[in-house]
Amino acid sequence: MRRSESEAIETISIALRHHRERAGISLSELAKRAGVAKSTLSQLESGEGNPGVETLWALAVALNVPFSRLVEPPTPDTRVIRAGQAPRLRAEHSAFAAGLLSSSPAGASRDIYEIALEADESREAEPHQAGTVEHLVVVSGRMRSGPTASPVELDPGDYTTFSGAVPHLYRSVGGPATAVLVMEHS
Repeated sequence: MRRSESEAIETISIALRHHRERAGISLSELAKRAGVAKSTLSQLESGEGNPGVETLWALAVALNVPFSRLVEPPTPDTRVIRAGQAPRLRAEHSAFAAGLLSSSPAGASRDIYEIALEADESREAEPHQAGTVEHLVVVSGRMRSGPTASPVELDPGDYTTFSGAVPHLYRSVGGPATAVLVMEHS
């Protein structure tokens, strides 16, 4: 098992237990509501098993939480996911896999931008309003981006997220670069 898959299973285990206990329902009751065997749910909560998208979706519906709440790990202030490193969940009945990069918190709105920088150019941004979070996926070229005090270097396909409420920058490295920027406002 790849490291990212074991991390995904650990995240799922913690999230399932947390949301079930928060809802105040037993393991048996959740299994019944989701149409999942109690033994399967017990294994998932103990960090064993390899759930498919369908099973997790049924559990999310039964818990009345977005699917992403079961699969997205808690995030530090700045997070980077390298191209191809997002934990992937595979469907049980089709050749489909999904890697969640980020979910939208309740009450947040998002704006999506395509950004382009000429070779070795930079854009230094002033802080936005409190609660602004930026999500960046590099499409082409190389970039250095993030809080001005601690930017990270990114290759095509890499993802990072950081607070937009602090001074931050976007800098192309060694040539032109393009990226998709999602600004989340809460």
